Amino acid sequence: MTSAERRASLDRPRQPRKSTIDGTRRSLPSPLPFAGLTDLAGPERRAQGDEPLTSRAVRPGSELERRRLNELFAALCAIVSPTGSERACMDRVIAELRGLGLEHEEDDAGPRAGAGAGNLLVRIPGRAARTVLLCAHVDTVPVEGGVVEPELADGGWHNARPAVLGADNKAAVAGLLALARRVAVEGSPVGLELLFTVAEETGLAGARALDRSWLRAEFGYVFDHATPIGEVIVAAPASYHLAADLFGRAAHAGIRPEDGRSAVLAAARAVAAMPLGRIDEQTTANVASIHGGGAGTNVVPERCRVVGETRSHDEARAEAAMTTLVDRLQDAANVPVCACDLDVTVQRVFAAYRHEDDAPALRAAEAALRACGHTPRRVASGGGSDANALVEAGLPVVNLANGTQGAHQPDERVSVAALEGMVDVTMALLEECAT
Repeated sequence: MTSAERRASLDRPRQPRKSTIDGTRRSLPSPLPFAGLTDLAGPERRAQGDEPLTSRAVRPGSELERRRLNELFAALCAIVSPTGSERACMDRVIAELRGLGLEHEEDDAGPRAGAGAGNLLVRIPGRAARTVLLCAHVDTVPVEGGVVEPELADGGWHNARPAVLGADNKAAVAGLLALARRVAVEGSPVGLELLFTVAEETGLAGARALDRSWLRAEFGYVFDHATPIGEVIVAAPASYHLAADLFGRAAHAGIRPEDGRSAVLAAARAVAAMPLGRIDEQTTANVASIHGGGAGTNVVPERCRVVGETRSHDEARAEAAMTTLVDRLQDAANVPVCACDLDVTVQRVFAAYRHEDDAPALRAAEAALRACGHTPRRVASGGGSDANALVEAGLPVVNLANGTQGAHQPDERVSVAALEGMVDVTMALLEECAT
């Protein structure tokens, strides 16, 4: 629509409009069957019923291994790698793998995912026939100031600058590389696929662009929940993304303001009328940004963009919450004083999932945690991870908390104990998966 056409349309009588979101309504997904894992606990342990699983003893990391892990983690964090700029960090991962004599494959997902690199896959044979996937992402949220100076203080790592550290998810990346170093020397109890993804922070774009047939694993684990070690994510929400553009009419704000139609005013009315925050026990809604107008304060702004999302463990509720946001935008766009044309794009970013209560992969994770002195806690998360994309693609994946704190915040940190402890948990997990 041209500017002249928009001006003409704004002068015509406007009818209230209602909208629906494309696509059918979806119910909460059925629990995953974890096909192929029925024998994971072994006949002896299955016969014990509800008795907790116990893991074989796992050798704790040596002083040299712990020092290498911390040094590698700091080096990875110092490589600033927001989504779209992953190349340098991924090259460091590749260099570490080559130093261990491990071959890698990189897919072509980068351009489709808006990433600076593709997803990276490493296969390591094991003593058991089963293959397990372990996943971490190399991208981070944007870094304010563009510099990360990892600093060790009070038993933990943080950024000496007022910006994120990047422990989400480089703590897991460093942990998987430390695991690779150990099993390259000692062997792995189970076959491994180490997957390093890109563009996770922008709607899991890297994992969503991944070709499922590339992976051979029967099941897997993601280490991407910034809560204390011990939390096991049994459910995660669906997410819908909103981008709305409002087109009003520019006019001189001091001489002819009544001739203008403020797109910013329409956006403000819409957002003020939206139910935001926690909608119910399963559902949230958020407006992330409002951008409009220009540098001149004497111009009635003719354009504005509103970006937001809804999430819910019930896909129908996530969709209904998004319909409400769109309705509020359309209602505001029809108010005469700020009547605007409205273009809305809604996208389902990822699907919800929920694991069965007795899923063997969950029991294996809990056994590994107990073996390392942690108390397992099953939680339903409000956040998404690559697990959402992999589960939707048909690969059963469990997300485990890795002990990081304050993800996406300037005070983000991870303790040395958590960084080192997750390597022990992962080794114990491989022992459980091999039995």
